[in-house]
Amino acid sequence: MSISKNIFLTGFMGCGKTEVGILLARRLGRVFVDTDAMVEEKARKRVSDIFSDEGEEHFRRIEHVCVVEAARGSNAVVALGGGAVVRAENRDAIRGGIIIYLRAKPETLLERVSGNEERPLLAGLDRRGKLDKIRRMLQERKPFYRKAHLVVDTDGRSVEEIVDEIREQRPEIRGQRTEAREQRPPSDF
Repeated sequence: MSISKNIFLTGFMGCGKTEVGILLARRLGRVFVDTDAMVEEKARKRVSDIFSDEGEEHFRRIEHVCVVEAARGSNAVVALGGGAVVRAENRDAIRGGIIIYLRAKPETLLERVSGNEERPLLAGLDRRGKLDKIRRMLQERKPFYRKAHLVVDTDGRSVEEIVDEIREQRPEIRGQRTEAREQRPPSDF
């Protein structure tokens, strides 16, 4: 794989895509792109407002345009929205890149997002309801997340440790050949 291929970070909300993406891009000298931020810029409103005003399907249509736009570039680290890979048209758009799934346990995800009321898919739920919904959504998305080229667990780890593992496990990212521990063959993304 070429160093100019985009790196796409996927995973559930709260797994660390944005923080990991910013540091990974900085360390690699790449541009960082956040598709949720692109959606907000295009819609001129927050993701939570898009969900409440126009609904999830409207958000997903805008998200698709942003995923395609981000995928057309090169040499970028792209943080995808948590549900982006569920849609076949988004998987098709990112197929040529390196896809990395940042995995975390449901309880970890709940802790990370519990103080943020801007998460529309968890709005209006109590703590138990949020945890149940996270578990349900993870189960639904699992087949798509697991198709990634690399799966990196984020529970109890710093952003620096996660970025170091990504660079260690994907030789084409760090520019050297090495044995990969949980590297996956090219997927059907």
